[in-house]
Amino acid sequence: MLLKGVRITVVLTVLGGVLTLFVAFLVGLLRISENPVIRGITKVYVEIFRGTSLLVQLYWFYFVVPFFGLRLTAMQAGVLVLGLSYGAYAQEAVRSAILAVPEGQREAGIALNMKSSQIMRHVILPQAIVRMVPPLGNRLIQLLKGTALVSMITLSELMYQGVKARMLTLQNAKVFGLVLIIYYLLAYPIRMGINWTEKKVGNWRDA
Repeated sequence: MLLKGVRITVVLTVLGGVLTLFVAFLVGLLRISENPVIRGITKVYVEIFRGTSLLVQLYWFYFVVPFFGLRLTAMQAGVLVLGLSYGAYAQEAVRSAILAVPEGQREAGIALNMKSSQIMRHVILPQAIVRMVPPLGNRLIQLLKGTALVSMITLSELMYQGVKARMLTLQNAKVFGLVLIIYYLLAYPIRMGINWTEKKVGNWRDA
């Protein structure tokens, strides 16, 4: 039973993680746009998703949004909400890392007659990515743990299967002990991936 839940938890984590990183980079870049309208729209999005409960967001996308003509499966709603919610937090890592690069670096690119897109791609991002990796990795681990709430919209992920197994066996310590260990094992590759990426990015930047 727990292994069935692991499969769904892994799918939610992988797909939700990909969407989180995409949203984080997109919104993080748009929030430093010179266009006030774009900055305003992204700020509203961030405030909504950071200022409301993940559980409420899940309920809205799964139970309320269909009334507006958009029907989502439980998996689609889960991935979408996880990605948008954690992306709203993760974008701050992207935005702050970019702004932390000294202004002199941008000015040097301008002096070399580089376009804004070239300065961002070749000068700013290589330095900013090193700062982004740890906080973005932490958000992915938080996303993994946040998948437990998706059971509230009928997805039988790990925590749901754990509760179900506990009700059938009445072995609270054994079942939830296994669930605890499984979550730790699922988070371990993410932590290792963060460390590896941080080293690789650091070596790439220094090369």
